[in-house]
Amino acid sequence: MSDSEMLDKDSNVSRRNFIKGVIAGGAATYSAGYLFRSGSGLMAQPNAPGAAERLLTLRVNGQERRVDVLKQETLATTLRYKLGLTGTKMGCDRAECGSCTVLIDGSPQYSCSVLTHTTRGKEITTIEGLAAADGTLHPVQQAVVDGAGFQCAFCAPGFIMSMVAMVKENPDPTRAEAAQALSGNLCRCCDYNKILDCAMRAAEYSRRV
Repeated sequence: MSDSEMLDKDSNVSRRNFIKGVIAGGAATYSAGYLFRSGSGLMAQPNAPGAAERLLTLRVNGQERRVDVLKQETLATTLRYKLGLTGTKMGCDRAECGSCTVLIDGSPQYSCSVLTHTTRGKEITTIEGLAAADGTLHPVQQAVVDGAGFQCAFCAPGFIMSMVAMVKENPDPTRAEAAQALSGNLCRCCDYNKILDCAMRAAEYSRRV
């Protein structure tokens, strides 16, 4: 065998070994990554003290709901995409428009700015939880229907939740007090006069109950 033939043979062997090494190294790296992600590897550790638990039980609309959440996950995301409660709208996603407003222990909160794991042990109420079991609308919902206070109605659920909190705290508000109570909600259609009419009607209906 000539020197050139031996050199070509050695080069082929070297290339094969190199490729085998790359494939083996990639497989090992993938396997290690999988073990870390799945938590089944020897290096997997339990949640550090004080870390947010992933599997939570939330009380939503009077029911216990078990859900898996990320530590940085917002309540709006959990409600819409994990629990299917799409009545809670996401508009600005930065605590400005109020379309994601829900009640947490009776207080109106922007669910886009509340971390889900902070709501454990609290009562969460969304727009889906207002009507009675037989389908009877909440007085505030009925007032909005009767008053036809919204155009596109994307912001309506957030306004309604704020109205529910308003009439509970102040059953007989003035128009100025109603405007103040709803000042955390924005309407892209700018139909604020009709919305305030509905708020006053909502207070009247709630007083009858």
